[in-house]
Amino acid sequence: MDPKKIKTAFERTAKAVSLRPTIGRGTGVSKTTVRQGLTCEIEEGGWHFKADMPEQAGGSAEGPTPGVYGRAALGSCLAMGYIMWAAYFNVPIDSLQVEVHADYDDGALFGVSDVPPGYLQVRVIVIIESDAPEQDIRRMIDEADRHSPYLDVFSRAQDCRREIKIVTTKNQ
Repeated sequence: MDPKKIKTAFERTAKAVSLRPTIGRGTGVSKTTVRQGLTCEIEEGGWHFKADMPEQAGGSAEGPTPGVYGRAALGSCLAMGYIMWAAYFNVPIDSLQVEVHADYDDGALFGVSDVPPGYLQVRVIVIIESDAPEQDIRRMIDEADRHSPYLDVFSRAQDCRREIKIVTTKNQ
């Protein structure tokens, strides 16, 4: 980990986005295709990966579940943000780990429970090894949390819209 390189990139990008806000805006597009049963292939840019459900839920267990990816998105977004803001504030970090604990009730997924289908509660545990003063570490974490895209996604209702395109396979 090179904090100086991270800080330089952070400051350069922050300056560029402040001068031209439109360069910080975009649309991420991932495409998920069901290949067999519940096994999905996901593509975005040059990345290709799979998601699946465990066998007891009807899947083939060929990849992590969507929940694994969701928790990983939150944990990795937070971890990267902490390292970026630590570099920005010159807070030395020897090691950093983020655990995401998410309580769920699969009864909602299978239509047999009245609870919401999302998480009931999400807890984040941040484990940092650093010689920096505790107040500096807490200030850095608080600032990183304020700017975390996935903490925001998990914390605030999003404007989700659906469009359906039906392609008929019948002969007309």
